[in-house]
Amino acid sequence: MTSLKGKRIGFGVTGSHCTYDAVLPEIIKLVDEGADVVPVVSYTVQSTNTRFGEGAEWIEKIESVTGNKVIDSIVKAEPLGPRIPLDCMVIAPLTGNSMSKFANALTDSPVLMAAKATLRNQKPVVLGISTNDALGLNGVNLMRLMATKNIYFIPFGQDAPTSKPNSMVARMEMLRDTVISAIDGKQFQPVIVEKFRDDEK
Repeated sequence: MTSLKGKRIGFGVTGSHCTYDAVLPEIIKLVDEGADVVPVVSYTVQSTNTRFGEGAEWIEKIESVTGNKVIDSIVKAEPLGPRIPLDCMVIAPLTGNSMSKFANALTDSPVLMAAKATLRNQKPVVLGISTNDALGLNGVNLMRLMATKNIYFIPFGQDAPTSKPNSMVARMEMLRDTVISAIDGKQFQPVIVEKFRDDEK
């Protein structure tokens, strides 16, 4: 099985603020296994303060656990293509907004530039979705990405099928296993799983 020791893993974070608590422990797992985690944050992460915390606080936490400064601009993300390539790029959480842009080749944030640069190098991009409309208008974008070479998904499912029937969220605890499989060129299975909130069971 592939070892993560010495691997350069880009880790992109977009604006699903309620998911950050689930993602941070997964970053720590990658670091603990010896990966060099390169954090990349969208402009939304940088500028938005919510009841889940302030953007600056989350950036400070991410920099603390990775030991690296965040890449916070498109200009800083571009060299991840030709000059300082990654072994794998993760985006978790990936919002519906960023997913729709990625599926349609729009590159308007540092995270999407890092993902595009990684695909340019024919290296894997791992997506951990968190979107309220995966089974709605964004469904076509989800399927487009699932059918794209070198793109892999952290297993995901409906998080609140009664109150939000179109919403789907990745099981972030499967991030490490998905990354290892992606580096080996395989989609971790099963990719469609059950994911219920405790109050929806």
